[in-house]
Parts: sequence; C-alpha cells; structure tokens
Amino acid sequence: MSSISTVDKERTGLHTKYINFLKGIVVLYSGNTRSVRSSNRSRTKEKIMHAIEAKQRPLLMLALQYIQYHTSLSISFYNAHKMKGDQIKKLDQDPSPSLYSCNTRTMSASPRNPLLLLSYATIVALWIGAQKITIPYVVNLMLLVTAILYAACHGSLALREDQALARGEKPPSNGEDTDSDKEEEEVTQYETLKASDAAQFPLLGSASLFGLYLAFKYFDKDTVNLIISVYFCFVGCVALTATFSPVVEGCGPKVLRRRFSKHVKVNHPLPEIIGGPSPWDLGIDGNIANIFAFLGSVAFCVAYFQSKHWTMNNVLGICFCLQGIERFSLGTYKIGAILLVGLFFYDIFWVFGTDVMVTVAKSLDGPIKILFPRSIVPDPVSGKLEMSLLGLGDIVIPGFFLALLLRFDAHNANVPYFPTNVHAQFPKPYFHSALLGYVIGLGVTLYVMIVFEAAQPALLYLVPACLGSSLLCAFVKGGMKELFAYSEEEEEKESEEEIKDEKSKKTD
Repeated sequence: MSSISTVDKERTGLHTKYINFLKGIVVLYSGNTRSVRSSNRSRTKEKIMHAIEAKQRPLLMLALQYIQYHTSLSISFYNAHKMKGDQIKKLDQDPSPSLYSCNTRTMSASPRNPLLLLSYATIVALWIGAQKITIPYVVNLMLLVTAILYAACHGSLALREDQALARGEKPPSNGEDTDSDKEEEEVTQYETLKASDAAQFPLLGSASLFGLYLAFKYFDKDTVNLIISVYFCFVGCVALTATFSPVVEGCGPKVLRRRFSKHVKVNHPLPEIIGGPSPWDLGIDGNIANIFAFLGSVAFCVAYFQSKHWTMNNVLGICFCLQGIERFSLGTYKIGAILLVGLFFYDIFWVFGTDVMVTVAKSLDGPIKILFPRSIVPDPVSGKLEMSLLGLGDIVIPGFFLALLLRFDAHNANVPYFPTNVHAQFPKPYFHSALLGYVIGLGVTLYVMIVFEAAQPALLYLVPACLGSSLLCAFVKGGMKELFAYSEEEEEKESEEEIKDEKSKKTD
C-alpha cells in the first residue's frame, strides 16, 4: 500500500502510474486478498484517497470505473446473487456520482443494461429526429414502440420490490439508521387487475368509446375536445412529474434530494359512500426534485394546451405509456390472457363492424395516440403535416402482458427483490419471445394496412402474436405449469385465507 502513496511523478510515466493505481484498486476490492481484510477495507481506502495528490485522483476514478465495468469485481451493495458464497462483501458507497445513482430504487452500481440505455436514447433520438428529417413512418413507428416497451417493462421490475413489501417482506438492513431506510419502506402505488375486471374491461371500454362517439356526433366538437384536453393536462402533469423526477434528482445537486412531508386532516360533510371516511387525510411526500419536475410539467402542459403541437402530444403519450406499464400489474398470466382475448374481439368489432373507433381516433384531439409524420413538409393546401397514428392502447395493453412475463423471468432467475435494479442481468426467454412476437405482429399490421389501404385493428394481430409466442416458449422450455401458476396476488390470497380462518374461529 505504501508504494501507491509514494509514487514518484518525476521518474514514473503516465502508464506506470495507471498500472500502479490499477493494482492498488484490485488489491483493495478483491474479496480473497489476504493483505486486505473486509473489516479494515474502508479504512485502508480512506488512507489511500488522502495520500494521493489532487492531480492523481482522476487516475483513481478511471481505475475504479475500469474495475467496475471490465472485471467481475463489481462495486455494488447487493450483487451476491451473481457470486458464490462470500466472494464479495458489501462495500462502502463511493461518493463519485459517475459510479452511483442517487435513485436507489431503480438504479444500482452494477453494470448498466446497454439495451435499456439504448431504448431511452432511441426514444429521444426519434423524437428529435422526426422534427428535423423525414423518417419513414414505418421505421419510426416500429423503433419507437419497441423502445417504449423495452424501457417500460424493465421499469416495471420495481413492482417486484413493492409486492414483496406488501407481502410483509423487509429489505436487508445495513446496520445504519439513515433516511435511506425510510425511503425503502415507501411502497409505490400500483394497481393489480382481477379476473372479473379483465372480463368486464371490454364492456367498459365499449361504453366509454361509444359515449365519446355520441359526444362528437351530437355536441360541438371543439367543446368536447376542450373538456378532454383539460382532463389530459391534469393527468399529464402527474405522468410528466413521475417520469422526469428521477432525471432531475439524478442530474441535480444533493440538495434536490432533501425530502419533506406535510399532512393535513380535513373534515367533510359528504356521506361516506360518496366522500369516504371523514376526515380526509390530505398530504404530500416528496423531495425538492419533485417540485421542480412538477413546475416544469405544469409549464409544459400549459404550452401543449395552447399549441396542441404533435411533438408535445407524443411526449405526453410516451409518458403515459411508461408510467402505465411500470405501475400496473395483471396479477397472473391467466388474467392477462383473459384481458387480451376480450380486447381482441373488442378491437375487431369496433374497427370492422362500425366506424366508431376510426371516428373517435380522428376527432379526439388529445394525447391518446402517438403521431408519426409521413413528411416534414406541410401539405400545400391544408398547411398541415400528413400523420399516421397508433393508439396508446395498442402499446399499453400488450405492454402490461410483456411486463408480467419479464417479472416472471426475474422470478425464475431468483433475482433479489431488494434492492430494485432495472439493469439486472438475467435470462429473459419469455419476455424476449413475446417482444419478438409483438414486433412481428405490429409489422404484419402495418403491412396489411398499407396493402389494403384501410385502418386495421392492431390487436387482431398483436394478441395472437403475444399469446402464441409466450405459450410456444413455455412449451419448448417445459414450463407451461409454472407459467400458469405464477401469481403476483399473494397478499390478496393470504388476506382471504386469514378472513376465512377468522370466520371459522367465530363459528367455533
């Protein structure tokens, strides 16, 4: 260790310095090195950092990054599932922001998933590029939708931690009483679909769709769009805040991560069946980054309300897709199949049987669809861009199903629930097969639409593709029974059993 702190800058070249630093870091972080015990590893590291001169610190950071990305000695808190036994211990957190993310619920110090990073980069690149150059709308649509699904489904891995907390499981304690422990106890709100809800969903969707059709037919179109736009602006603020808060928190200074909480109880005179129990518990929990993200979201939605520009429409639509898929659970494969089959017939009826679906999609001026310009040159007569569109339902509904399969893959691979790591590397046969099936189904949809020059119900092709690919994967792997037995409703089942036990005790 002393050789590292007494490097002679005048006699040693840059290459020799780097090798010495690299050797020191390997010794420092090796779990099987006799000269450095796990009990005094952090103390030794501190001595080295103070001994190195300021000009040499960039070399140390470079060496740390080299070790992190190019060796099996990954510097992380919880990666024991990749190691055997006690080959690697929980290490002190490095203060370098380039190595660690501040959002510990969705990031960790383990190597990043390059495809996930590529997905986010693709979304941004296509959004910017479509405004500057003419991208073939088929290519634009296929790439953008695939990137949204890949990113959103991996974001839904956070539900595994929330579901574990809901079941009463607790994250491993690091032995320190810090604010991070409180943050880990917070459970993100998410919804789980029941079988009865899945069966009724096509009926409720049909009622809503037909109601919008009647509204556009018998009322002023601009007034209907005004009311719907106000609603979507409020919902859009929530979606934008949830999407960009981690970005603001991760890129900004530490002061943005300072948390606050405020709760107020308000009595109300409404009946409990309408207003719920009194008093209302109105509160807000968050950090300063959430406030900045919310203010930016309000400004964005106000600008969208005034301009209704297609690029801003797409931002809201993408955020709706990301947040919806990340926070919603189908519960079981069976429920997902029921939902997809029901919407399969729903889409066919309202597209082929009537003009309701097409009329509402063209009349509704809101972020319920993603727009793809066929050309960046406006039409000389109307002065508007010629657009193709894809409804958010054709992305979100199959996205729920794909996200469930990804979490099933994580379950099969015994990926730890704590902490959430969306970049975790594990086999994903069911997710990849279903995603490939979705892409093929979407390609067939576009092909038929172009050949017959008529609107197509996308779920007519997407549902068989997603269900067929997942069942084929299960058949090949011999995991049909495990697939149908997988459930994310353990908490509900346990509560039902407890209620039955209590009733049986009372009767006794």
